[in-house]
Amino acid sequence: QVQLVESGGGLVQAGGSLRLSCAASTRTFTRVNRGWFRQDPGKEREFVAAIRWIGGTSYYADSVKGRFTISRDNAKNTLYLQMNSLKPEDTAVYYCAAGSGADPRRRNEYDYWGQGTQVTVSS
Repeated sequence: QVQLVESGGGLVQAGGSLRLSCAASTRTFTRVNRGWFRQDPGKEREFVAAIRWIGGTSYYADSVKGRFTISRDNAKNTLYLQMNSLKPEDTAVYYCAAGSGADPRRRNEYDYWGQGTQVTVSS
């Protein structure tokens, strides 16, 4: 069964850093786009960052640009999100995703999702 498993979430003070990881259970995910989304209770899941499997072009939401970095290690089937200068408004459940849609910034372009990992930033 295909699985995406996130890890690395936790509680951190404002200004701190965390690195999220998303391990894939199959090498199928080396040939698809990969993305990170986040969701607060009562809100829609929003785009955070994505990376194309062809060319490795990366995309970021304006709210995280310059603070977050997405990367992938195909040899390990793992996607990462390095989050620096964290703010309380970054608090959310973070989900990784994999898919072959045309626009990796769109939530409905993804076919597979992880279970999510909680990130809490205290002020």
